[in-house]
Amino acid sequence: MADYDLEALSLSELKKMQKDVAKVIATFEDRQKAEARAKVEALARDLGYSLAELVGTETKSSRAPAKAK
Repeated sequence: MADYDLEALSLSELKKMQKDVAKVIATFEDRQKAEARAKVEALARDLGYSLAELVGTETKSSRAPAKAK
């Protein structure tokens, strides 16, 4: 981890760093889950399966189901 001399930074630099850190913290868990999912999918693929086959679910659809008329 990098050491920063925070006392040497300007107010605008500190505010930018604060904003950047907040964004990284907010997305940390999502990034960890995506990395874990990719590893599990690769392992399943190496074994000749899809992740959906192994867990008994289909992948999420990006569209909502059509409404009944």
